Amino acid sequence: MINPDELFMRRCLEMAANGLGHVAPNPMVGSVIVHNGQIIGEGYHTGFGKPHAEVEAVNQVKDKNLLKESTLYVNLEPCNHIGKTPACSELIIRSGIPRVVIGQTDPNGQAGGGIDRMRENGTEVITGVLENEARWLNRRFNTFHEQHRPYLILKWAQSLDGFVDTLRTDPAKEKPAQISDEVCRRWVHKWRSEEQAIMVGAGTMRMDNPRLDVRVWSGKNPVRIVIAPTTGLKPDSKFHLLDGSLPTIVYTFDESLKFPDLEFVTLTKAAPVMNQVLEDLYNRDMISVLIEGGPTLHKSFIESNLWDEARVFSSQLWLGNGIPAARLPHQPQSIQTAGNSQLLLFTNPHPLPAVKQ
Repeated sequence: MINPDELFMRRCLEMAANGLGHVAPNPMVGSVIVHNGQIIGEGYHTGFGKPHAEVEAVNQVKDKNLLKESTLYVNLEPCNHIGKTPACSELIIRSGIPRVVIGQTDPNGQAGGGIDRMRENGTEVITGVLENEARWLNRRFNTFHEQHRPYLILKWAQSLDGFVDTLRTDPAKEKPAQISDEVCRRWVHKWRSEEQAIMVGAGTMRMDNPRLDVRVWSGKNPVRIVIAPTTGLKPDSKFHLLDGSLPTIVYTFDESLKFPDLEFVTLTKAAPVMNQVLEDLYNRDMISVLIEGGPTLHKSFIESNLWDEARVFSSQLWLGNGIPAARLPHQPQSIQTAGNSQLLLFTNPHPLPAVKQ
């Protein structure tokens, strides 16, 4: 027999997912209002600074008198603070909605407290309905507030024999090996549009000269991040990442670097580079980063256990020799076909939180 609370919560999650790539650093939230088993209003958070899902759902209800006999479903605890938008808990109380069903509690201490406030005002509140699914949907938001760092997604393509590229000595004349195909490329550009930032190291910038933008998908370009502690960069550099065309942050030890339209963050040699980078990104409200760098950068995150997901394209191409891909300490959770490759999806069961400096 179908549990009606779970049925309507799945609708909340389905709508909330539409906010991916648009609402960060806010969470993805969907809301449904049900009267006598029928949906009379629904909505989701469409963009940062725009009305919350509960507001959208209430506004859809034509006869507001029905709210006093209805149940509101929402995948995340209604907020209890006034920021860019009013507190949703206050809206629910003021509307007279007698019952609220919630997927997961809010890990953001500044916004939480909505459950207590509603209960104190006589609202029946049910929590934990499809909680695992709700937490997975907002894994970026949860990691940011619980681990105090961005959610970290590793991504690379490797040949069947485990190499990410051939051995090249002159990147200006020798192009990178084409391991994956156009289908995989579209997937990657879609992923870029879903995350706030994208990261590579100086080695990948030199060897591949990537753009790290969204060209074959519709969506926002992520903030570009270059980890370049000691690179000897020059203002007349021809690297796309230094062209100033998109917001770009370069982390470096060199205090003298100054390029037009780029932001440089000077690191200290007294602390681990990645801890400094992640702390700075956390302070910027960056809740997710797609890490597309080479195996050196990937290994640094894997060895530090600072990663949450990995997405690896394994193609049928056999290189025989080259630059070995990073190795993950877990089995893939799922494998699916993507163009000429198998897409291996990994999740880290016990990632570490950020280390504050």
